[in-house]
Amino acid sequence: MGNTIRALVAFIPADCCQNYVVRDLREMPVDKMVDLSGNQLRHFPGHVCSFRELVKLYLSDNHLNSLPPELGQLQNLQILALDFNNFKALPQVVCTLQQLCILYLGNNKLCDLPSELSLLQNLRTLWVEANCLTRLPDVVCELRLLKTLHAGSNSLRVLPGQLQRLRELRTIWLSGNLLTDFPPVLLHMPFLEVIDVDRNSIRYFPSLAHLSSLKLVIYDHNPCRNAPKVAKGVRRVGRWAEETPEPDPRKARRYALAREESQEGDTPALPPLLLPPNS
Repeated sequence: MGNTIRALVAFIPADCCQNYVVRDLREMPVDKMVDLSGNQLRHFPGHVCSFRELVKLYLSDNHLNSLPPELGQLQNLQILALDFNNFKALPQVVCTLQQLCILYLGNNKLCDLPSELSLLQNLRTLWVEANCLTRLPDVVCELRLLKTLHAGSNSLRVLPGQLQRLRELRTIWLSGNLLTDFPPVLLHMPFLEVIDVDRNSIRYFPSLAHLSSLKLVIYDHNPCRNAPKVAKGVRRVGRWAEETPEPDPRKARRYALAREESQEGDTPALPPLLLPPNS
């Protein structure tokens, strides 16, 4: 039934659809969450900014390219999903939401991130996959509590050395970039638990055996001449891995995220849009 309704909504003009959504949001939701994903929105319904106690706001899969300054009134917001929209630049107002812990920016048209993002010192999860990044913005290295960074499906060729400042970082996804060498900075980050460099152009892997916290490395679909050496008990996904049969990399990522979230305890589940279907 839900899919049928969504299919019908797709034929409704964007303005009408937005009015319908706003009409349904006249009171603060009991669960402090508003999900406007997949509603063909071209303008953010400013009415939502009156929900001062809002904790979760999902705006995924719309046609947004801007946000109103009034969004800054949502100072209790912890999760903001802006993925699958038309943002060419991150609206400055997002950088004023200092309680944000999780920020989804994937599948937009971002070429950079503003320096003001460093104000989000509570940020623990940042998704910037499938954008137009040719380098990892320096400001990411200033997010000292960051635990999960998903920067896959961009055009990254190198990683900045300052990344090793992120001593809380545990998971880094770099699949589908333009890496020709394994990023040297990762060799100096023994606290990393998951490294994903699937679908790059890496021809040689250095030993990762000294990374004492490493649990999973995904290196499949690289023109490599060797498999990375790892410590005993570390799971490898790629050519020459010991595992038979090799697990699907998408399932491996999903497993790693689920494990990470179960250990975190209070980390909310990922929005459904971010998980590949049938994986």
